[in-house]
Amino acid sequence: MELSADDIEMTLRLLTGLLAGALIGYERSYHGRPAGFRTHALVCMASSMLMLVTVYESHWVRAVTSDAIRLDPTRMAQGIMTGIGFLGAGAILKEGLTIRGLTTAASIWITSAIGILAGIGFYFPLVVSVVLTLGVLAVFRRVEALMPTQSYYHFEVRFERQGVMTEDAMRALLEQHGFSIANLSHRVDGESRVRRYGMVLQTRSTSNASRLADSLEAMDTVLEFRIAPTGD
Repeated sequence: MELSADDIEMTLRLLTGLLAGALIGYERSYHGRPAGFRTHALVCMASSMLMLVTVYESHWVRAVTSDAIRLDPTRMAQGIMTGIGFLGAGAILKEGLTIRGLTTAASIWITSAIGILAGIGFYFPLVVSVVLTLGVLAVFRRVEALMPTQSYYHFEVRFERQGVMTEDAMRALLEQHGFSIANLSHRVDGESRVRRYGMVLQTRSTSNASRLADSLEAMDTVLEFRIAPTGD
């Protein structure tokens, strides 16, 4: 099948949107933000797809000769995307300080954009978009796992009052396990007089979290601890 100049142009625009979103998303993933590599790639490509609907409107809208009629077929697409926004919001979950489901929400949004392409009979960009979306969801997951990133964790630990670890000792322990501290807070819980530390940790290796957990488990003075990733 011979591709027209418009087909090639539409493909280039979709690929450009995918690449731009992926680059911005990688920067976010590198710094451990919930909306990262795949989420940004999907959102940017979906926006590019929807703009194709407007830019190439003459390809799928029949010309109306009457001056009394003014068509704006893109209004329906606007209403669809607004409604899908609520559905995507329902897929995002907040567990404590951790946010999950952003990539799922982005995939719902881009799926609705693909449905719009199907509805207007824009089949070539539809096929290209489906292939690229599947690539982002499947292949990019593996690519993301191989890329060097900084991992962030929410960390909380409780000590017995008599055996509490000083802040300097806590910092030293975390540095030994390859962590740096983004921020730190501490408090004493009521009548129990239990000392609690809370902080955000940063590391370049996810295996450091399990090593830290093993060390804390071996301490008799540790009553409870929690290490939770901040990713999506």
